[in-house]
Parts: sequence; structure tokens; C-alpha cells
Amino acid sequence: MKVEPQNPVPPGAGGTGVPAPAAAVARRPLPATAAALAGTLGLAAACWVAALWQMSGMDMGPETRLGSFGAFTAVWLAMMAAMMLPGAAPAVLRRAGAGGMGAAALFTASYLAVWALAGTAVYAVYRPHGTVAAGAAVIAAAAYEVTPLKRYFRRRCREATGSGLRFGLCCAGSSAGLMLMLVLLGVMSITWMALVTVLALAQKLLPARAAIDLPVALALAGLGVLTVITPALVPGLSPPM
Repeated sequence: MKVEPQNPVPPGAGGTGVPAPAAAVARRPLPATAAALAGTLGLAAACWVAALWQMSGMDMGPETRLGSFGAFTAVWLAMMAAMMLPGAAPAVLRRAGAGGMGAAALFTASYLAVWALAGTAVYAVYRPHGTVAAGAAVIAAAAYEVTPLKRYFRRRCREATGSGLRFGLCCAGSSAGLMLMLVLLGVMSITWMALVTVLALAQKLLPARAAIDLPVALALAGLGVLTVITPALVPGLSPPM
């Protein structure tokens, strides 16, 4: 009596039990996602270097002047790529896995275009100001951190949102308070840029937790009050001498 094998291995599967075409499909996204991750983080690192070089000597705290539109745009784009690309890496990887490097590149470009438009708005409305305005902006940012609108945008920024444009709008909504704080405290300050980067990255990668988010909001509110009352005690608020 001839006994048939119970689990025949299809030819070309390499002994994995997965048909060759399916195995190829499963393997295909891996190089794309690895390249997308390297490209995203590499671009962010390069933009950090460029931003630090461009921002050198420009920080005047709340009294910072933006200069020409072209010069500001160049600095702003480097800043946004440095600050926002690390947190966008999971979304870029999902896009690369679904559509390859071309789709990931288009997703990233449209995501950064949202931040470029935000920079245009900043340039249009920004004026040098005092510490009272800066402190009020920080207090407003702290209040925004605990609103339902903030929670909505933060959740959408951590989900698959389709296009890079839509993803960028959700992330801009999530980080609106933090970006307001950066612009009003010192738009060319490396100190505030680093702080906002850490907070924005944590909020993109971690789910909302009241036990963490509320103390952060209270700390920001305290920073705002301190900025209004005794600005000299706020590290990084005054330009370096």
C-alpha cells in the first residue's frame, strides 16, 4: 500500500512549506522597509547637522528676527525634517511595506510639505515679542495638551492615515501647542528645539497616558508662569552671551 506524504513541500519553497511566489511576496517588503528606515533616520540626522549649523548665532530668545523669507525657509525645513521625521518613521515604514520605496518617498515629501506650509504661516504672523507673550503661549500650549482635540489628533497621528498630506495635517494638529511654544520661546533656539523634539517624538510613539500627559502639561504650565514672572530663571530663554 502506497502512503502519500501528509504535508508535501511544494517545489521552490526552500523547505519552508510556503509556496515560492508567496515566499517571494513575504520577503519583498523587507529591503524596502530597511531602506526606508535608513533613509528616514539618515535624513533626520543630516538635517540636525544642517539645522545646528544654520541656527548658530541666530537665537535671540523671544526677540529673534527671522530674516529673509528664503533664509528662514531653509532653516525651518531643516528643523522640521530633523524634529519630525524620527516620529514619522513607523508610518513611513508602513508605506514602504505596502508600496515600496517610491511610495515611501512620496509619503515623506508630502508629510514635510505640510510642515513647510506651517513655516510659511509662522513667517507671515511672527513678530519679535517679549517674555510675557512667550509665557502666555507656553501656558496656552499646556492647556491644549489636555484637550479632546489634542487627543484626537495624537491618536490619528499614530494610526495609518493614508496619504502623507493627511498624516502631516494630523501630526501638525497634535504638535500645534508644542510648536507654538517653540516659536514664541525662541524659534532659533537649539535648547527649545531639542525639548520639543523629545516631547513630540514621545507623543508619536507612545499611547496617551493621563498619568504621564497631565504632569507634562502641568510642567509646561509652570514653565509658562515662570517665563512671565521671572524670565531670568528660565534656562535657554535668554540668548547666549
